[in-house]
Amino acid sequence: MQIAKVIGTVVGNQKEPSLRGSKFLLLRFVDEHGEDISNEYEVAIDVVGAGIGEWVLVSRGSAARQVEGSEKRPSDAAIVAIIDTINLENRTIYSKKDHY
Repeated sequence: MQIAKVIGTVVGNQKEPSLRGSKFLLLRFVDEHGEDISNEYEVAIDVVGAGIGEWVLVSRGSAARQVEGSEKRPSDAAIVAIIDTINLENRTIYSKKDHY
C-alpha cells in the first residue's frame, strides 16, 4: 500500500458495466511530509468514502481487486483506508484533525 492525498474527482457517464456506481478519485502520492513524490497522478476507485484533501491508503495492481466486490472490476488502484494519524519514532507526522 501507498500513502496518497485525494486532490480531485473523476466523473465518467459511460463506464464498463462492472464500474457502474463506483466513485473515482484523483490522487497524488505523498511522502511523510505531504510532499509529492512523483509528477504523476493516479485514479483510484474509492471503496471507503474518502474526500478531497484526505490522506488515504491505496492498494495497487492485483491487490486492488482483492477488495470484496471488486474481483472482476478492471481496476489498478483502490482506496482502502482513510488515514487518521501517522506516527514515526514516537512523534506524530500526520494527523487528520490538524488538516481540517
